[in-house]
Amino acid sequence: MSTVELTKENFDEVVSENEFVVIDFWASWCGPCRQFAPVYDSASERHADLVFAKVDTEAQQELAAAFEIRSIPTLMIVRDNVAVFSQPGALPEAALEDVIGQARKLDMDEVRKSIEDQQKEQK
Repeated sequence: MSTVELTKENFDEVVSENEFVVIDFWASWCGPCRQFAPVYDSASERHADLVFAKVDTEAQQELAAAFEIRSIPTLMIVRDNVAVFSQPGALPEAALEDVIGQARKLDMDEVRKSIEDQQKEQK
């Protein structure tokens, strides 16, 4: 499946309408981003049931700032509107597969409960 280009205009719609979104924050001038691109594209073909999206941090600076992206590439996984993974750096193929596999296994009810518990503690 081809990747979806995320912008501030379509971000909320794409993320809320899909239960599992893998996002690559990147820029065209970034060497590690260009090295990671084929690994990311190849994973998108293997996991056709997931949405793979890209955010060009140069064109979408507001979006990058909203997610406090300090280093690119940064990979983020959003499940059921919850960011369950975010890590800067170009992942090798095996590590990317591992992260996707772990995110697939998450019990989202437990994740939401954990977030609720953390928010209660902060009050």
